Amino acid sequence: MARRRRRAKLSQDPVVATIESVSHDGKGVCHIDDLTIFVDGALEGEELSFIYTNKRKNIAEARVHEIIKASPLRVEPQCEHFAICGGCSLQHLAADQQILLKQGVLLENLKRLGKAEPETILEPLTGPYWGYRRKARLGVRFVVKKDKMLVGFREKHSNFLAELETCQVLHPDIGLHLQDLAGLLRGLSIYNQIPQLEVAYGDEQGAYIIRHLEPFSDEDKEKLIAYAQKMGLHFYLQPKGPSSITRLYPPAESQKSLDTDISATFTPLSYALPEYDIVNDFRPTDFTQVNMDINRKMIAHALALLAPQHDDRVLDLFCGLGNFTLPIARSAAHVTGVEGSSELVIRAKDNALKNGIENTDYYAADLFEDCSSMKWAQQKYDRILLDPARSGAKEIIEYLPKLGAHTVVYVSCNPSTLARDTEIMIHKNGYRLVKVGVMDMFPHTSHVESIALFVHDKFAVK
Repeated sequence: MARRRRRAKLSQDPVVATIESVSHDGKGVCHIDDLTIFVDGALEGEELSFIYTNKRKNIAEARVHEIIKASPLRVEPQCEHFAICGGCSLQHLAADQQILLKQGVLLENLKRLGKAEPETILEPLTGPYWGYRRKARLGVRFVVKKDKMLVGFREKHSNFLAELETCQVLHPDIGLHLQDLAGLLRGLSIYNQIPQLEVAYGDEQGAYIIRHLEPFSDEDKEKLIAYAQKMGLHFYLQPKGPSSITRLYPPAESQKSLDTDISATFTPLSYALPEYDIVNDFRPTDFTQVNMDINRKMIAHALALLAPQHDDRVLDLFCGLGNFTLPIARSAAHVTGVEGSSELVIRAKDNALKNGIENTDYYAADLFEDCSSMKWAQQKYDRILLDPARSGAKEIIEYLPKLGAHTVVYVSCNPSTLARDTEIMIHKNGYRLVKVGVMDMFPHTSHVESIALFVHDKFAVK
């Protein structure tokens, strides 16, 4: 049997270098001989020493040992846990420079992968830098050696949970109460059988879903309910997969005691879009944007680019629960929403009804498969908006010319798949990339949210 090759022990001697650039994920880049080194925590132009953390044939990873000459853009991280916690990667870079770094990543991807340059670069959309994150999946673990319950994100480049007192980017109702929450969970009978906590906040209400591997006792449930009442939260329990989620608090109307079955019905959360007189309901398990301030600005930004007219037919692809669909419907003649999740389609229909919007219809469809036979795909549209997941929208992008839209707005959470789809839009579909810009949906991280406007000159504009 072949023996496993032992990994060579890395030298812990500091190496001095000058950082030449910054990578797409915010790491400093330098070269020594034929080795490309990515240095975590380094900024362009800095002279520093680093220590290797991983080394392969032509690529190595490292961490900063000592800053010899700092970049003028370097700032002191606000969070005391930044050095160890993997939740953020850019707190050492001034916030107004982080979004410019992301803009550079977007434009470089468009040029290199999309073979395209925009006619106009939009001003970046920015919002609050702290306390913005309304949704998160947090790890939970009891560490025997420390006799301590941990709640939060993982350490940088590790599967271990970071030991956090607070989190500056999470919604304050959770971010400033991690220790209280950890104390609550430590006091439960199955404290070592709780691997995860899912958090979601609407405008007025928060909800926690507790993943647990063993059943809670009645006393456990009483403690959880007391905490939920104290903090004004909805609590749910999840013993297995998502379909096993049940409500603990507030109780269902029919629930008389802790001994009865807990209703699986979700109490909805909600967020308002005041500019459009819309309130959207959602479940804590639904996809919604984590940064509501940027979401509201993004919707207005997208509609300004899309420019729907009173007699337009608009198609909203990957429509979710109607985040863009319903605001567009306030201006257009009719909006068709298409979404892969049948659950979110139900939510979109309910939200339209609740908001008195009658000029929309919805279809559940896998947009990564051939949809040409579906009724909505056999119609013509004036304008199209699409907001896909990280994998992009290659399959439906190739079909867009058949839909006849002269204006397409593409909201993206991955610059590389946007660039790939842009190449199709321009060099195959005949659209122009008119405008593009970035939006700071996840400050202090390397996540790049962007928006692009495509126009087809051969399709008639009213």
